[in-house]
Amino acid sequence: MAIIIEPFRIKSVEPLTFTTRPQREQILKEAKNNLFLIKAEHVLIDLLTDSGTSAMSAKQWAGIMVGDESYAGSQSFYRFQEVAKKITGYKNIIPTHQGRAAEKIIFSILGGKGKTFVSNTFFDTTRGNIEYSGAEALDFLTEEGKIPQHIAPFKGNMDTVALEAFIKNRGAENIPMCVMTITNNSGGGQPVSMQNLRETAAICRKYGIRFFIDACRFAENAYFIKKREKGFENKSVLAISQEIFSLADGCTMSAKKDALVNIGGFLAINDDALALESKNLLIITEGFPTYGGLAGRDLEAMAQGLEEVLDEEYLKYRLRSIEYMGEKLSAAGVPMILPTGGHAIYLDAKAFLPQIPASEMPGVALANALYLEGGIRGVEIGSLMFGKYDENGDHIAPPMELVRLAIPRRVYTQSHIDYVCEIIIEVFRKREQYSGYKITYESPLLRHFTAHLE
Repeated sequence: MAIIIEPFRIKSVEPLTFTTRPQREQILKEAKNNLFLIKAEHVLIDLLTDSGTSAMSAKQWAGIMVGDESYAGSQSFYRFQEVAKKITGYKNIIPTHQGRAAEKIIFSILGGKGKTFVSNTFFDTTRGNIEYSGAEALDFLTEEGKIPQHIAPFKGNMDTVALEAFIKNRGAENIPMCVMTITNNSGGGQPVSMQNLRETAAICRKYGIRFFIDACRFAENAYFIKKREKGFENKSVLAISQEIFSLADGCTMSAKKDALVNIGGFLAINDDALALESKNLLIITEGFPTYGGLAGRDLEAMAQGLEEVLDEEYLKYRLRSIEYMGEKLSAAGVPMILPTGGHAIYLDAKAFLPQIPASEMPGVALANALYLEGGIRGVEIGSLMFGKYDENGDHIAPPMELVRLAIPRRVYTQSHIDYVCEIIIEVFRKREQYSGYKITYESPLLRHFTAHLE
């Protein structure tokens, strides 16, 4: 059957705000041409992120009402811990208020000047926490993952040959951790194969390097493995997820993605000594280890969400809805990363707006055009987010210039998605009209969140 319906009914709604083109021009101007600085009430379809934007289920809202708010030893913590241990298998489950808090803790302990962390592709906050510690963050994405329209089943994979060569050259003692991001967010939401996970884990064991999973979208990645990798077609998503986590020494997770909640995260570790050090830092920065900066009601909702995300009917709908969007845009010739990933459409801004050089932020130009034309907010993943400067102050562009349109879970219907596609196609038809941007203000780290442009 071609049509995939939402595997849920809508029980509560909130209104959308409609604006005119002249209003959006003024709004964008006042926001210094940075979509992060626009008020949410001025956005019609908000695809800035899929983080913390999910619609929670009736059972999750019910959990909110029974959450145990005890400071220490909350029943809600123990329920959350039980679910997290069932999925990951890790001995120590440490709650945090979101994923970047877990990253801050682990990279503060293991990072520092002279250290290098490696990954298939680090996302922005992960890279920011590593660099803030004084360490270096390097990506080893497979070559096919760098070609937007090349079709391959697992374009999020680690380039294991390049990884091992780097380890030999850099010295394993200078590499505290290897992180596998699943799915590969900055690489187009592309999945990582079980085979690649096994190969990477083996390399890390060979050289005595910790191997961690960035598990934000573990369930989506597991479903891709079930559908695309031989030998997994008859395994449950839970079993596949458990095998993924068994290959690593621990994980960080922003529960705001695949745990279907609006706030929450955790750090999970097998090493008791490292876990104890992490808990001590958690107490200083986040809270007591059985609440970790979260209310008991949030722990309850997170536990329920981790169970719900393993529902294969939901995952089938989730991935198919992204694929549907990709098919519609591809039919109109819109350049994008193919095949579609698990949580977002990634438009190829470099091919979409070839007249704009990387130094003039083609991704920003495209993202802003979508807002001006249709009130749609996406996010640039290109020269603003990941660009660097050389010793002469000249721009160093990242491998790809992308605009990510991340689809919140269980929030928008097919008609909303059809509208988004219509606006993208309209902007594509008018693509020669758009010009680039320059930065007038930037912060030293994660500049895309607060930059001013003109």
